[in-house]
Amino acid sequence: MAQFYYKRSVSAPYRDRIPLRIVRAESELSPAEKAYLNAVEKGDYGSVKKALEEAEIYFKININCIDPLGRTALLIAIENENLELIELLLSFNAYVGDALLHAIRKEVVGAVELLLNHKRPSGEKQVPPILLDKQFSEFTPDITPIILAAHTNNYEIVKLLVQKGVSVPRPHEVRCNCVECVSSSDVDSLRHSRSRLNIYKALASPSLIALSSEDPFLTAFQLSWELQELSKVENEFKSEYEELSRQCKQFAKDLLDQTRSSRELEIILNYRDDNNLIEEQNGNDLARLKLAIKYRQKEFVAQPNCQQLLASRWYDEFPGWRRRHWMVKMLTCVVIGLLFPVFSVCYMIAPKSPLGLFIRKPFIKFICHTASYLTFLFLLLLASQHIDRSDLNMQGPPPTIVEWMILPWVLGFIWGEIKQMWDGGLQDYIHDWWNLMDFVMNSLYLATISLKIVAFSKVIINISIVGSCW
Repeated sequence: MAQFYYKRSVSAPYRDRIPLRIVRAESELSPAEKAYLNAVEKGDYGSVKKALEEAEIYFKININCIDPLGRTALLIAIENENLELIELLLSFNAYVGDALLHAIRKEVVGAVELLLNHKRPSGEKQVPPILLDKQFSEFTPDITPIILAAHTNNYEIVKLLVQKGVSVPRPHEVRCNCVECVSSSDVDSLRHSRSRLNIYKALASPSLIALSSEDPFLTAFQLSWELQELSKVENEFKSEYEELSRQCKQFAKDLLDQTRSSRELEIILNYRDDNNLIEEQNGNDLARLKLAIKYRQKEFVAQPNCQQLLASRWYDEFPGWRRRHWMVKMLTCVVIGLLFPVFSVCYMIAPKSPLGLFIRKPFIKFICHTASYLTFLFLLLLASQHIDRSDLNMQGPPPTIVEWMILPWVLGFIWGEIKQMWDGGLQDYIHDWWNLMDFVMNSLYLATISLKIVAFSKVIINISIVGSCW
């Protein structure tokens, strides 16, 4: 009985174990091939050269044999960054395959240069069958050398590839119904979406933008906006697209950090796409900064150099304004605000005069606009209190002096909105919700004035009818 219990307790644990076996067959290496790969791993140039020469004569080993990790001798040399062995293996026409992609992923610049300059033979022999099957490749078919190099953001490698004249496929829209997109999506929708994402990852690479774009600021602006809009459509990859959009915004901001003087900064911020040369007389409108605001590049606008230039422009006629006492600042603002009617008349009479140019300064214009709007609100308050009305019970009374004074402000507001729509375009005007609020406000002003005119006209007509009856 004791002997039976002992046998059961010993054999029970073995019945609970899971048997393991290798389900994927691997090619067996001969001792010579093992020694050959081991020499490549150690960087033994002499032994590798001898093995290659013997293989060329006696065919004792396959120079493209694969180790248990799926690496050929060329890939092992790339991982070890042994350029001498790479050059040696290429001289003996070793199978290249995805070696260039591996070299780019490992960021071995020397290996990339050797592989790019290597002229492959017309027909590569001794190709391992496993390498011909794309399902065992580490890279999907849409990963090209330039796309992978852009993903790693290695400036030297990207430059080598761009100099070779490579190109990046233009990504199609998400809702594109071309034959290529429809067939690709039907075959493998995941790979189709990932392929688009991989292309955008490459296009958003700072190194690729800096090397291949004539206007890197504009490219970064447009690409970040496109990626932000794409994140709203491709919800599955929303976080990836938003991260790429932030990367483009950060690149534009970092590029602006490289400015060394105010002159360089002004040239960048005043640059126009249609003018290669900046004209002094009309090229001082910060066109590139306005474009950054249009594409919502907050990092670019908030960059310290950009803010410093804006501050200097804002207080153009008042150097050292920030260092002045607060009483001096307040007194200056009050005096300019009280003189805004005089300034306005002078500007309408002679806008190109020294005084007219002084009024156009941002700080002076802001104070005058503020004083003007406060006056307008005060007049509205007076109009609401029925000031200067002789008969409060009379329907449709004639306009008072205060209401006549309000009319120029309303016409000015309407003219300002029309001018803004003309300068920026109807589409940009509609997309700004503040403009919609201004439109509603001006419509209410016009409706009020129209109703008062109609009411006053009816009273005049009634009075004339009554007078004719008498």
